[in-house]
Amino acid sequence: MTDLQADHMKLEDTRVTRRYFGKFAKITGYLTKVAATMEAEGRFARHDIEAIARYLVGLNWTFAALAHKYHFSGRFAHSGALTFDRRESGFPVYQELLEMANDAQQAQQHLASQPSAEALKDQMVRVILRDQEIPTKLQYALSQRLYYEELARGDQFWARNDPQAVWLGNQKDRRRFLIHWAVYDSQVNLPTIYLMDVEDTGRTGLPKDEHRWPEAKAHLMAQSVAHLKLLTIAKGFDEDFNDLHPTRLRRFHIGPMYSYAFTKQSGPLRDVLKAANAPVGEDWALVWTEEELHSARVEHVKSGWFGSVERQIFAIDPFEGGSDDMGASRMERSLIMPERPYQALAERNPPGFREVRKFIVSDGGRVLSYR
Repeated sequence: MTDLQADHMKLEDTRVTRRYFGKFAKITGYLTKVAATMEAEGRFARHDIEAIARYLVGLNWTFAALAHKYHFSGRFAHSGALTFDRRESGFPVYQELLEMANDAQQAQQHLASQPSAEALKDQMVRVILRDQEIPTKLQYALSQRLYYEELARGDQFWARNDPQAVWLGNQKDRRRFLIHWAVYDSQVNLPTIYLMDVEDTGRTGLPKDEHRWPEAKAHLMAQSVAHLKLLTIAKGFDEDFNDLHPTRLRRFHIGPMYSYAFTKQSGPLRDVLKAANAPVGEDWALVWTEEELHSARVEHVKSGWFGSVERQIFAIDPFEGGSDDMGASRMERSLIMPERPYQALAERNPPGFREVRKFIVSDGGRVLSYR
C-alpha cells in the first residue's frame, strides 16, 4: 500500500507559509475570472456560473481563514503548521478542512472569550512603545481572532457542501432543476464541484418534498468520490428515483496545483515551471478538469406487473470506442497559469499539451485564452 503520509508536508517556516497562502490568494482570485470568461464564450449558462462561482468564492474564503490560522507558523509555540499534499494536489490535506469545520462550530465561543481586534491592536502599540519589543504573543492572538471572525462569517468551501436545487422552469408536465453540490475529495485532496440537470415528474417539487429531497441529497453525497465515474453516479441516481430523471451531469476538478518551489509532481509541467524561473507569486500552474455526461435518449422499462418507468441512456465519448472506460460523454482539461510559465510552456511545447486549453492570467485582471 502507498504511504500517503509520505506525500504530505508541513509548512513550519513563517515565510514559506505566507508565500504558500499568497500564491493561493492569487489563484483563487483568478478562478472566478476564468469562469466568467467561460460564461462569455457561451460554455456556461447564467445559473451554471452562479452555482460554480459560489463554490469558487467559498474556496477563496477557506484559504483566507487558513492563512489567518497559520500566519505565525514557526514563530510562535503551539501555532501549528499547515499540512498540504505536495505530491498529488498541491492543496491542503482533507484533515485541514475537517478541523476548520470543527473550529467553525465553536467560533462564537472563541470570539466571546477573546479581546476584540481593536483591543489587541491597542495592547500591541503599548508593548512596542513601553517595552520596545515585538508583541509576538499579541500578534498571534490577533491572527487567531481574525481566523475565528472569518469562520463566523460563514460560506467557506467545506469538506462537504450539501446539494441545493435551483428551479429552471417547467417543460410540459416536468419541473426542471439544477442540483449543485461540492466536496473536498479526501482521496485526492482537491475541491470538486458537481452540477446535475434533473427533470422531476413527482407530485411535489423536489426541494419541497420532505421524503425524496433528503434521500436524494444523501444519495448524491455518498456517491461524490473521485474514483466513481459519472456514468456510475448518474445511473445509480436514475435507478434509485423513478420520478427524477438526470439528463446531464458535470464534474469539475479544481487542481492539481503545480509549483516548482512547493510541489513534487513529476512530468513535463514541473520541467516547464523550472525553465520559467518565474518570480515569487507567479511560479504555478493550475489544472481545471471538466467531465460531462448527458442523456442521449430515454427508454421505458417494465416496473411491477403493469407499469413502466423511464431510464436514461447516456452518451459515451465515441473516441472511447463505445466503451464505458471513461464513463463520460466528454472530458476537457484546461491550464490556468501566469504569463511567464505560459511562455516557457509555449517554447518547450511538450507532447500532449497542444489540445489543452490555456487561460493566461495577469495581475492587471486580464484573462487570455489559447489552444
